[in-house]
Amino acid sequence: MATTERKPLLLDFEKPLAELATRIDQIRQLAEENGVDVSGQIRQLEARAMQLREEIFSSLSPFQRLQVARHPRRPSTLDYIQAISDEWMELHGDRCGGDDPALVGGVGRVGGQPVVMLGQQKGRDTKDNIARNFGMAAPGGYRKALRLMEHANKFGMPILTFIDTPGALPTVTAEHQGQGEAIAYNLREMFCLDVPIICTVIGEASSGGALGIGIGDRLLMFEHAVYTVISPEGCAAILWKDAAKAPQAAVALKIISADLKNLGIIDQILPEPIGGAHSDPLKAATILKQALLDNLDELNRFTSQERRQLRYDKFRKIGVFTEVAH
Repeated sequence: MATTERKPLLLDFEKPLAELATRIDQIRQLAEENGVDVSGQIRQLEARAMQLREEIFSSLSPFQRLQVARHPRRPSTLDYIQAISDEWMELHGDRCGGDDPALVGGVGRVGGQPVVMLGQQKGRDTKDNIARNFGMAAPGGYRKALRLMEHANKFGMPILTFIDTPGALPTVTAEHQGQGEAIAYNLREMFCLDVPIICTVIGEASSGGALGIGIGDRLLMFEHAVYTVISPEGCAAILWKDAAKAPQAAVALKIISADLKNLGIIDQILPEPIGGAHSDPLKAATILKQALLDNLDELNRFTSQERRQLRYDKFRKIGVFTEVAH
């Protein structure tokens, strides 16, 4: 039975690329039907398509990058874990009676090294997203994450976290269960862990939901990912009472990787395949794996005490500013 499930999901700024691809297909089909050799013209059009793709994705606005970060086919935490690990076993439960599907984690090997990996997990379609609360973890999810991190610390395994969430679960039930306390507890405890911690923003990282697994020795970020204290739509609604001003808010919030690198918040930008990570997930995973191994190699040279001090110093420097007298 025919299905439209795997048709390209186009963002608005990708429409010129789709139109050019359609034109190439039409010319190729006409050439085949009429027995005409147009290979030279096809090569020129394909080169133009590649050039256009590079031009578009090298000049995206912050709000357009947010759209890329939210792309439904962008690789998820489990996609990356399965692609970069030699072996992997998911672990479940927060040992308090729950197992939040919005935050996944387990033990595995990357480059032959035992590690604990965890992160928020969004769904692929509406049904899956509902089951996983759209990647918004409940308090139990953060407590599960901490249980896994304490397990890693006990057995001397580095921790790799993958951040991809629009925020922590914002329900009354989550508040009753101690959402703020669960995130704050993780923040404190992650500063005290002895093992190396590498956090990677793979998609959309928003609010305290991102911070709950975001304290580490290194903070990596994919080129078209975003990291923000609040969504641009939420910011626009609060400041201007108009969510339509989200593109303006996205600029002001400094949510993109280049801005965050300049501000000293992230440590490394991971380049994405042209067209975004969703256009070539395996290449994106290869880039991620190499960056993780390189950073692990550096961090393993320090003692646990040195890592804890450097981790503390790294976050103490964030937000430092100079006040100029008028």
